Amino acid sequence: MTIKVFLHGLESSSQGTKAVFFRKKYPDMLTPDFTGSLDERLARLEQILAGESAIRIVGSSFGGLMGTLFAMQNESSVERLILLAPAIHMLPSLPFPLKELSIPVHIYHGTRDEVIPLEGVQTVANRFFHSLIFQTVDDDHYLHRTFQTIDWDKLLIL
Repeated sequence: MTIKVFLHGLESSSQGTKAVFFRKKYPDMLTPDFTGSLDERLARLEQILAGESAIRIVGSSFGGLMGTLFAMQNESSVERLILLAPAIHMLPSLPFPLKELSIPVHIYHGTRDEVIPLEGVQTVANRFFHSLIFQTVDDDHYLHRTFQTIDWDKLLIL
């Protein structure tokens, strides 16, 4: 059975727009709350997903960074990453072991994102993701115009 999980951004929660959308569309999707440092958030994610396989992760902003780091440490358990304006530009400066990923990675990033630099994300994505689909969209960091138009069934179910 496929495990679907949504990882919210740094200042968001399981009550944010995207988490509520995913819970309504996919009642079995995990939408946990995360607080604290990156280390604390990753430890909680490891606890939640311990022993699971066939995991499909949707990560938004800081949640995209978390999902990427989790996949780098647990690639055999992760089927796919879907990243929304992910904070992966920070990867090279973090004290974590980094590795290239061969799993499918889909990134959606707004051309008007003023929070996370598009160029930095593209550079890191091209370096670490071998099976990458990178879509730039006419949207801002929050992707409110875009995320509900994505074919989520294709990414999370099929």
